[in-house]
Amino acid sequence: MDYNKYFLLDEETVKAYTLERTDYFGDIDVSELSAKEISDGNINHIFRLEAKDKTLIVKQSGAEIRTSGRPLDRKRSLIESEILSIQRELCGEVIPKVFDYNKTISVIIMEDVSDFKSLRLELQKKRTFKGFSEEIAKYLADSLLPTTDLVLDRHKKKELVKEFINIELCDITEDLVLTEPYYNYKNRNIYDEELNDFVEQNLYKNEYLKANISELRNSFMNNAQALLHGDLHSGSIFINDSGIRVFDPEFGFYGPMGYDIGNVIGNLVFPYVVDKVQSKQGSNSDSQFTQWLGRTIEEIFDKTFDNMRGNYDSLVEFPLYKERSFKNKYIKDIESDTLGYAGTEIIRRTIGDSKVIEVTEIEDLNTKNLVWKVLIKIGINLILNRSIYHNGSEVMTDIDSIIDDLIKEETNL
Repeated sequence: MDYNKYFLLDEETVKAYTLERTDYFGDIDVSELSAKEISDGNINHIFRLEAKDKTLIVKQSGAEIRTSGRPLDRKRSLIESEILSIQRELCGEVIPKVFDYNKTISVIIMEDVSDFKSLRLELQKKRTFKGFSEEIAKYLADSLLPTTDLVLDRHKKKELVKEFINIELCDITEDLVLTEPYYNYKNRNIYDEELNDFVEQNLYKNEYLKANISELRNSFMNNAQALLHGDLHSGSIFINDSGIRVFDPEFGFYGPMGYDIGNVIGNLVFPYVVDKVQSKQGSNSDSQFTQWLGRTIEEIFDKTFDNMRGNYDSLVEFPLYKERSFKNKYIKDIESDTLGYAGTEIIRRTIGDSKVIEVTEIEDLNTKNLVWKVLIKIGINLILNRSIYHNGSEVMTDIDSIIDDLIKEETNL
């Protein structure tokens, strides 16, 4: 088979390709290998291969969006492969192992993590996981700080910044996350007409908020601080009782560390708010789950930065950077960025066109609109007050206050 030009694999050709590129399955005939396409998105083709009780994942980047035919830069698969390999060295088995990458046809052969399930879907089932906050906090600290030029040789870091320029996918983030929720120039925001005035006053006409968004947008585009995953929502984290796996870093690039950390925190706020609002209304809630999730959000914020301080002390060697006042400000700035980007993630997933199931699957329209208002207010608060918080407990106290205040306000209407 000719692999010197791009073509799309299918359930037959992927078997011969995999046996040619890796000896993972040993010396077997192609007839002994089964393959099933398990793609669930618009831009990638994913196959699960199995033989002799062993499995692999083969992921190929498409050259266009399936639904629209819009062309896509296949460089994202190279970025994904390289980031997985770098983070595997930094974080160990939390990152799936890459066995092979073919640049010509944009194919990654990687470890199968199907024993782990989507964190988003598990939280929808109100499952709790002991040790999750410790594991994700360690991943964040271990994957981010070592890729900065506080730790890396500055020349090496500049080479990596160049290598991981990700124009097309960063463009998506700059629009969907950091522009359109506040300046709806493409008319892609989606929300119930009863929220028109609320969105208009709180987002589109909120000049102070838009000034703060401009700061976060500018930092995202110009602060090449660390190598990011770039799309670290709860669908990119898989989990079971033994631990977590993190993958799909095709949006990766060099940017502000707080963007990754904020994405994790922001996506955990959705199930927390939904369950909290429903508990206040006396329907379909699980107080034990809500308490665990609120505590988990607190712990992720606190433990990530505790780990980062420890990593800073052990990894940073340049004398100027070891000055305590610089270290404290450096980490404080990341904390502020984290909460700001958590806010932008919450708002964009609420009113933008890439929503999460937590906000779309609420059946009662009044409850849904209330939840959306709460989320928007929480997002605004995190953006505007991102520099005032010292720990996760303070953050969650204000989130709870916003929930309580809006429920009272709606009740009194």
